Amino acid sequence: MHGRQLSLLNSVEEIVKGSYRLKRPLDLFILITAHIVMLPVFLPLWVGLPILILIFDGRPILNRQFRVGKDGKEFAAYKFRTMRIQKPGEEWLDATANDDTRVTRLGKVLRKTALDELPQVLNIAKGDISFVGPRPLISEQVQEYTLMEPRFPERHQGKPGLTGVSQVYLPRNMHPTERLNHDLSYFKNPNLWVDIKLIFLSGFFTLTGKWGAGRRTGESDRGE
Repeated sequence: MHGRQLSLLNSVEEIVKGSYRLKRPLDLFILITAHIVMLPVFLPLWVGLPILILIFDGRPILNRQFRVGKDGKEFAAYKFRTMRIQKPGEEWLDATANDDTRVTRLGKVLRKTALDELPQVLNIAKGDISFVGPRPLISEQVQEYTLMEPRFPERHQGKPGLTGVSQVYLPRNMHPTERLNHDLSYFKNPNLWVDIKLIFLSGFFTLTGKWGAGRRTGESDRGE
């Protein structure tokens, strides 16, 4: 009996590993299935949020920012605009925080719920990022963190993600070494069940506005 149980466990592990090798097809499957099954949720978001941004903040609706992806290659990441338009001659610092006066009232709600990052599903569809992986950073951040932690670029061995271990369990102002250790732990133990758990946790945080208890606390990010 013990041998059969061990054999069954090994079979499950092989299925998990095999599924993880199909990460890209799984990303597309989850993306399409979620939009079909949860159409009553996604349709108001995709239609309503752009309309609200147009009414309260005007154009543009989306913000495009270049971030570092797999193998250190940059890609254009999409987010809903959460900051006011920069005035002519006005100098802006790159860093943003929760109490930044440049963030609009609607933008604060979008940031708190992480709905500002909804357009990044377009990046998933394009293959720039996965549902789960390290948070993509701008090149200046990568350079800055590499000075503090020379091994930091190792986190680019896989695709970045819409959510991930660091995003869920760490605030953004953690030391680069701590962030790196969390990101590398994900790559060292690829597991479909971990992906599912992180996706569900992220969905729960978004629906309940609980992101402030984790990575949004004391955040210090660049740009939008």
